[in-house]
Amino acid sequence: MRLDRVRLADFRNYASLDFTPEPGLNVFVGPNAQGKSNLLEALAMLATGKSFRAHRESELIREGSERAEIGGEARIAAGTIRLRCAIARTPAGTRKSFEVNGGSVGFARFLGRTRVVTFVPADLQLVAGGPTLRRAFLNGALAQLSPTYYRDLALYQKIVQQKSALLRGLVAPDRDLLLAYNEELLRPASAIVAARRAFVEELAAATEAIYGRWRGTAERLAVRYAPSPEGDLAEALAAHLEAELRRRTTLVGPHRDDLRLTIDGRPLAAFGSQGQQRTAVLACKVAEYDVMRARTTDAPILLLDDVLSELDPERAGGFLGAVSGFEQAFLTTTELPRAVGAAARWSIRAAQVTPC
Repeated sequence: MRLDRVRLADFRNYASLDFTPEPGLNVFVGPNAQGKSNLLEALAMLATGKSFRAHRESELIREGSERAEIGGEARIAAGTIRLRCAIARTPAGTRKSFEVNGGSVGFARFLGRTRVVTFVPADLQLVAGGPTLRRAFLNGALAQLSPTYYRDLALYQKIVQQKSALLRGLVAPDRDLLLAYNEELLRPASAIVAARRAFVEELAAATEAIYGRWRGTAERLAVRYAPSPEGDLAEALAAHLEAELRRRTTLVGPHRDDLRLTIDGRPLAAFGSQGQQRTAVLACKVAEYDVMRARTTDAPILLLDDVLSELDPERAGGFLGAVSGFEQAFLTTTELPRAVGAAARWSIRAAQVTPC
């Protein structure tokens, strides 16, 4: 798949933009704080409907404006699709709305119409950071691949929030209601675990092979799904009931899942060098791209936000070489790295995009 046209109105520092990207690699070059990351953020929102960097969605609306819009035309296997995401200020806070081919749709029907694999500097913490980052990595890929996964995840999170509120209440929780919540969350939780397990099996095989090629040594990277609990969820919920009541929090379920990355059987975060950890993250992102491409009829769009500057030339070249089969990719940089080779090059200054 590829984007043929992108239009922005009052998004971040863009008052207005009508941009026609090229197939293949598009490189955005310019100093910091000119709008490079903002443009990549908008491209990602055409697929995910969410920002990969904003703490509050009101930040997406240009100062002095009441509404921001992102529009795009994408070429997919089924033909051309028109997408629009709007963010508006309201008395109750910000509100988002979505359109597909001119018709209003809910978020669930907008998500995944196009797909992206995004790589930002924060992703380099995927190994050493907390499990929340790794769950977000899994959820981001699976929600784009499967509307059913997104619905199951949303339902599960809603039930867990209600259960957590009950446990934190000022009075002793109603045990019957707590048991009802446990019963209610079993179906979506089981579906989430099954989807994550299947995805990680594919991801692990691809990641390990890519890492082995890049490192060129006998060391073995292993990626394993670590569900919470490892065994039967219904049994674990029953076994942890008293502990949850005592500690006033939920202790088991997919919201506590993790990925385990090991190098020759030892935890990569604790025993791997910085080079090993970064190579493992790069391999995971390439594997994410490969799995998403294998599962669908359209290759995802690749978004690389200033990550090559964080890598040495060998890793930067290896990463771009590994995803050389992309149909379309976007890279932001302050200086053109040698690894980009032939590419469409665009200068971004003061939210103006011009060929360079």
